[in-house]
Amino acid sequence: MTADYLTSARKQFEYYKLLGDRTFAQLPDEALFWQYNAESNSIATIVKHLWGNMMSRWTDFLTTDGEKEWRQREAEFDNDVQTRAELLARWEQGWSCLFAALDLLNESNWHTIVYIRNQGHSVLEAINRQLAHYPYHIGQIVYIGKMVQDAGWESLSIPRGKSQAFNAEKFAQPQRRAHFTDEFLTGPAPSSPH
Repeated sequence: MTADYLTSARKQFEYYKLLGDRTFAQLPDEALFWQYNAESNSIATIVKHLWGNMMSRWTDFLTTDGEKEWRQREAEFDNDVQTRAELLARWEQGWSCLFAALDLLNESNWHTIVYIRNQGHSVLEAINRQLAHYPYHIGQIVYIGKMVQDAGWESLSIPRGKSQAFNAEKFAQPQRRAHFTDEFLTGPAPSSPH
């Protein structure tokens, strides 16, 4: 059970990271810092927040509270990331911290209670909490990307008007056991679970 769950969770995280990666790749630098209004966040600010959360939650995941004393959550929303390189460095650092923590999990530590702001979570609950949080923000990143690219946006899922052809191709194949991200993470063309 543990190994299957961790494999599935890792693939889910990889999928959402890839959605972010593919969004960044489509956008000119200035679009990464665009804000709809003063109350909204730019892609760069959202990345900075994800980075701060990931570094806090996944550093010493099993042994220290997920809300580290050194985390400056309010500062994560200061719009001060200046370059694509800085944005991508934080993005990669956060994900590397997450994946390194997942790599340390096994049957012997699976039943550890993990604390976030002194609230106890099973390891599964702590992972699920982040599997709900990160896609929320990555959806924001993708939506901002779609807004700024407008007609130039390249779909990250099934393009409009292509659902019937996509389904026909899938149902033409034999039933098989697979994770929905397998083709997306390894294949040349994006596909979507939606």
